[in-house]
Amino acid sequence: MVHEEGARLFREAWIAGVQQHFPGEPKAGYVTPWDDTPQWEREAAEAVYEQVRQFIEVSSGHTARLSREQKSHFVATCWTAQMYKHFENPKPGYVADWPDLPNWQQETNADIFEAIEKAAS
Repeated sequence: MVHEEGARLFREAWIAGVQQHFPGEPKAGYVTPWDDTPQWEREAAEAVYEQVRQFIEVSSGHTARLSREQKSHFVATCWTAQMYKHFENPKPGYVADWPDLPNWQQETNADIFEAIEKAAS
């Protein structure tokens, strides 16, 4: 898959997860379409997509046996590293530890991992 396609898949999975799991009306930035997504966020989405894809590949697809929580943790950790890459002092919510993330975000991260798994199979 071409890099931008992977980043778009990540973003589309994020938006779908937010729409499914977010309680109430999400912030506009949570569901911004790809074409309006800031460059740093596109780069972060591409990097995390690639990290998850490679993790699936080097695990020979056995990531399917991971729990949704484990998948979500992986995405959250990869995203946190990107926030430190792109921001000198990221907002606390951008770098919160997985247990401190709201449930909707934990579920959305698991959905992202599973969307990438599906695309990789």
